Amino acid sequence: SSLGTASDCFSLANQFSSPPLFQVLKVSHNGQPVTTAYGEITVDGDLQSAEQADIFLIPAIGQHIAAVIKDNQPLLDWLQQQALQGKQQLASLCSAAFVLAEAGALNEHAATTHWALADRFRLAFPRVKLTIEQLVTHDRQILCSGGAQAGVDLCLHIIRLYGGDWLARQVASALVVDYGRGLQTRFVPRLPPPQQQDPALAGLQRWLEQHYAQTVTLEDMAERLHCSPRTLLRRFKEATGLTPNDYLQRVRISAAESRLAESRHTIEQIAAQVGYEN
Repeated sequence: SSLGTASDCFSLANQFSSPPLFQVLKVSHNGQPVTTAYGEITVDGDLQSAEQADIFLIPAIGQHIAAVIKDNQPLLDWLQQQALQGKQQLASLCSAAFVLAEAGALNEHAATTHWALADRFRLAFPRVKLTIEQLVTHDRQILCSGGAQAGVDLCLHIIRLYGGDWLARQVASALVVDYGRGLQTRFVPRLPPPQQQDPALAGLQRWLEQHYAQTVTLEDMAERLHCSPRTLLRRFKEATGLTPNDYLQRVRISAAESRLAESRHTIEQIAAQVGYEN
């Protein structure tokens, strides 16, 4: 999907520019078609044919990161050489940042990837300056994008670099996407998911999401779980990384965000509606 998205972006850019600005080539390590779960992808050449390209862009590789890296040693070797030469820009969409990092291309560079992969990435590549809050990073010859649709943001960034701001805005309008969407952190869920390992705790989470506007004490929450407040604190923190009160505040803030966006009530009214007295 990220391969198709990138192709669409540059194809639209060519429609709006005269003469066409981009020539897009799809390559595999050996020039042979690539079989995926969605069908066979034909290519225009091998890695050697990409050595003169201005930009080498790697599509997202999905969740099976270790397997992809294991199966693509020729690509890693090639990327390592290209990074050392520094003649072309190297770019990654979403989880493909792991491929660039494995090849050593991201060492001492700013980079980003999908927000949910941040901890895994930091652990594997401590020399990379991971700025996970960014949708797009551009550090010298290296460009990276965050999760999924941030690939569009990266392509628009590339279009702006080579064709100017007007062209990037035209492509964004044609795709019906916002241009310059800000930070990736605004897409990170404010609340941790329900705790499958502790059904009683998951029930308390759901209850808080329905009764957040009420006055709720730690003792009230502990009573619902038939345990002491101290035990509740320990169980809740171990399961979610938050205290019960932290969780309640996040529920209230999430509710307030929705009401601020969707209603015409004043801030004071909304604050009262979600449980704040002042």
